[in-house]
Amino acid sequence: MTNLWFLYLIECQDGSIYTGITVDVDKRYAAHNAGKGAKYMRSHPPKKLLKVFEYPTRSEASKAEYVIKKLPASEKWLLVKT
Repeated sequence: MTNLWFLYLIECQDGSIYTGITVDVDKRYAAHNAGKGAKYMRSHPPKKLLKVFEYPTRSEASKAEYVIKKLPASEKWLLVKT
C-alpha cells in the first residue's frame, strides 16, 4: 500500500506563508491550530489552509517543499492562485 504525500501552504495570521509536507493534511493542520508541531507555526499561528499538492513519494514532496520554501512570498502567492 502506497501512502500519498501532500505539500501544503498555510497563510499565517501575520500574512506569511508556511510550507510543509505530511501524509494527513487535516491532522497536521489541526496540530498547527493547536500550537503543536512546527516551531515556526507556534509563533506564527495559522489563518487558513491555502493550497495542497499531491505527491506519490516523500522524496518528491520533500524536493518540492525545498524549492517552494526558497521562493519569495510574492511567488508563493502566485503559486497559490494557480
